[in-house]
Amino acid sequence: MLHPPRTEFAPPQPAHSEPDVLHDARDLTQGGPTAQITLDDKVYTLRITRAGKLILTK
Repeated sequence: MLHPPRTEFAPPQPAHSEPDVLHDARDLTQGGPTAQITLDDKVYTLRITRAGKLILTK
């Protein structure tokens, strides 16, 4: 049996209704090009490139 094509798509809803936390990358870097971020005793570097892109490295 053929089904008609779906015309609507509803993206999955998050399990919680609280909004995500929003941080400005320039606030994190305090106006510089990089910031150090830790997660579970690991240090990551957030870098803002000259082109205005973000790079996160371990």
